[in-house]
Amino acid sequence: MTHINDKNKIFASYGELTAFPKMVFGVMGSAGGEIPESAREKVFTLGAEVGKRGYTLVTGIAPGLPHDSVLGAKSEGGLVIGISPAQSFTEHIERYNSPTRGYDIIVYTGSGLMGREVGNIQTCDAVVIVGGRSGTLGEFAIAYDQAKIIGVLEGTGGIADHIRTLLSVINKETGAVVIGHADPVRLVELVEQAYIDNVLPGYLELVEGHATDGQLE
Repeated sequence: MTHINDKNKIFASYGELTAFPKMVFGVMGSAGGEIPESAREKVFTLGAEVGKRGYTLVTGIAPGLPHDSVLGAKSEGGLVIGISPAQSFTEHIERYNSPTRGYDIIVYTGSGLMGREVGNIQTCDAVVIVGGRSGTLGEFAIAYDQAKIIGVLEGTGGIADHIRTLLSVINKETGAVVIGHADPVRLVELVEQAYIDNVLPGYLELVEGHATDGQLE
């Protein structure tokens, strides 16, 4: 039987066929507006680091910074899932004019731009905020209330550069872990460690004695 004290060893080697899915990073941020090239480069690097480490990357399948993270992840062979506001591929293109390149799986929610935000967050083990406007603010609020690990890529503008102020105004403990850093590689490392410390032990307890292939009804 595996003990929780072995979590670092397990986490380092649990890539092939395991009792629960690989760690999922969500990247939420600016889909438009003025986006500095420096921010785009940082987000591409962040996505590449997620892909390099063998994790799954999730976005709301939007253009701009989220899509930059997708291109970064794919540059390292990462798996990417897009949570679309549309109900079909046709609507995804014709109504929302959303990106298609770089996504291994597209989940069609039919929930619209705001409705898909909850699905975005619930799919992720950790959420990274990059830049961001009103939609990203909503995603941050959902992630915070759901006690997620939240990484903040500082220096990318928008919401990401005002999280500390937001936290002081919110003044509410939910169990969320908020980590800020300007270096995208270091931020991924810190978020990974927070997952190992705060999330992985609970997963290991849940699967202990559980029929991991499920039970017939």
